Amino acid sequence: MEALASSIRIILSSPPGFMESSPKCLVLRSASRDASSSCLGLKQRQTLKKTSSFNGVLQKADRKNLGFECRCDASETENYVEMKKTSGSSARRKRLAVFVSGGGSNFRSIHEAIKGKLVHGDISVLVTDKPGCGGAEYARDNQIPVVVYPHLKSSSDGVSTSDLIAILRKCEVDFILLAGFLKLIPVELVREYPKSIVNIHPSLLPAFGGKGFYGLKVHKAVIESGARYSGPTIHFVDENYDTGRTLAQRVVPVLADDSVEDLAARVLEQEHKLYVEVVSALCDDRIVWREDGVPLIRSKENPEKLY
Repeated sequence: MEALASSIRIILSSPPGFMESSPKCLVLRSASRDASSSCLGLKQRQTLKKTSSFNGVLQKADRKNLGFECRCDASETENYVEMKKTSGSSARRKRLAVFVSGGGSNFRSIHEAIKGKLVHGDISVLVTDKPGCGGAEYARDNQIPVVVYPHLKSSSDGVSTSDLIAILRKCEVDFILLAGFLKLIPVELVREYPKSIVNIHPSLLPAFGGKGFYGLKVHKAVIESGARYSGPTIHFVDENYDTGRTLAQRVVPVLADDSVEDLAARVLEQEHKLYVEVVSALCDDRIVWREDGVPLIRSKENPEKLY
């Protein structure tokens, strides 16, 4: 049972704060009802209904314990663990939408990683505000549908926000990846995809972020400030520029004789690597939200490690 309990801690997206086991029963307690009920893969509810041969009862724990309690039949739990261990490769591939405004080098690196089987997902649609940009051309060359957004006043191209949301729904998009998209994401889209939109920014946020900080302007500001370090940040998107929760960062040095282009190239190299790592984690359901709202990534090689 100890081995079973250890396996349960690894496979749960929100591991319980307390666990005890007997030959016939596994008891899990956690600070939130959601974390406890996740052991059976069910939605929050006071009584867990029977699902896939599982019986469980969710009840208030004593004050001396953590929050809520879930009791599971040990033999059924063992079957569940074995199923989870062997089902990773057969899990549904995530559907991705990528938003670009320029050459789309991060978009290309993600697409190459998908082709190399490093990411368990597929790019279903590319969204751009510049239909002639390099990212859009690359998408067309690779048979990825291109949607122009927002509507362009100078032509008949482009869709409205409501039409864009309808398209993303039809494509059954799981995650939206902003890869050099310069338009502010509308509130309606942020609310439609909570905790499911990420952006990459070429500085260590919250420094050198916000409206007007993009491209070479960021690197110029970093050098002029005298900062000794910079690097890319990937963050979840909220209703403002570059203010969502940080998910991942990569530090690079700023050298004394760096030009803006030198620093940009060094940061971009790390952007490509970091974005692929993050998208892989998203598609593998390895994002864990700490109780204070900070997102962490569960290591693929060592599932007990969060970073």
